[in-house]
Amino acid sequence: MVTADQVKQFIASGLDCTFLEVEGDGQHFYATVVSAAFAGKRLVDRHRMVKEVIKTRLLNNEIHALSIVKAQTPDEWSGQQG
Repeated sequence: MVTADQVKQFIASGLDCTFLEVEGDGQHFYATVVSAAFAGKRLVDRHRMVKEVIKTRLLNNEIHALSIVKAQTPDEWSGQQG
């Protein structure tokens, strides 16, 4: 069974993140991803970028589902943090 920490490592290995949090129960995961690579991208494209990184694991059913709670740039993220 895949852990949240492993999913976090999968995402981090393919996308440079300034903040990355993953929670889940072994099949369903929830991620907050902050990356400068998202600059100028629409939300749907940001989600696609994250899903592309773990695509093989989704296709192999290692990960049943990944919900992206937030996909923000560092500036967007820092603006929300205070």
